[in-house]
Amino acid sequence: MTSPLTLRVLYFAQVAERTGQRQESWDWPQDGTVQQWTDALLQRYPNLSDMAGRLHVAVNQFHAKPTDPVRPGDEVAVFEPVTGG
Repeated sequence: MTSPLTLRVLYFAQVAERTGQRQESWDWPQDGTVQQWTDALLQRYPNLSDMAGRLHVAVNQFHAKPTDPVRPGDEVAVFEPVTGG
């Protein structure tokens, strides 16, 4: 369970492999944007930098744009797009 000043962060597929975990809690005591959170993600996990242009983010189970808000207590999921044939 997350506290009101943290984010629940979920990782999927290659992102989970590269971070070495499926989920974690992040301190996030302020309002920010998806872009700010993504920048923090890439600082925390520099080995994701080559994936930066492909990463998708969902906030509270809704696909998010870079300008969408990320607030304390939110659930943030990060993943690569899925394609099918």
